[in-house]
Amino acid sequence: MERTLFERIKRIQALAEIGLAYCNSQYDKERYDEIHEICLDMLEQLTDVPLEKIRPIIQEKNGYKTPKVDVRAVVFNAEGLILLVQEKVDGCWSLPGGWADVGYTPRQIAEKECFEEAGLTVKATQLLAVLDKTAQQMPPDFEYVYKLFIRCKPIGESICVGEETMDVGWFSENNLPELSRPRNMESQIHLMFEYFRGERSEVFLD
Repeated sequence: MERTLFERIKRIQALAEIGLAYCNSQYDKERYDEIHEICLDMLEQLTDVPLEKIRPIIQEKNGYKTPKVDVRAVVFNAEGLILLVQEKVDGCWSLPGGWADVGYTPRQIAEKECFEEAGLTVKATQLLAVLDKTAQQMPPDFEYVYKLFIRCKPIGESICVGEETMDVGWFSENNLPELSRPRNMESQIHLMFEYFRGERSEVFLD
């Protein structure tokens, strides 16, 4: 119930922000402002996160509200093991990746994040999946997120930790470490192995 309420409040807040960007009436602007502030206050009460932390995350003020994009690099080695990095933020493991950066293509982001977080040079080769974080029932997030999973071919073999990671390693499908659920879930890792085994070929879309 709280998850559904959380997502609906975020949707109303997004509509208020769109209204503020496009309305011409001062009266409408005041109403959208009020709705926007009510939503932020409700999110604070629902999550117990201080308003000063919520506002800079959720309030874009740049026109039409759109999802953020998270790019994940999917890398397998010759033994069929998948590359994961241990995140400093929670001590759990994820596919190398992060927010899409302006000025970089999705392919470039996957390659860059893999090198920065795992020390491995890769070549991005194929888009495997485009997932909606909410539809995937992942932990609630103040931002609405699309996740791109991009298959990458390793160039070289050496791996090492990066500034945002504690450890890096190769794992089998049946011996996964504790995953960082805000970044990826076990079902998503299993989906990546299905592509590796050739059981899937078309892009998976939510």
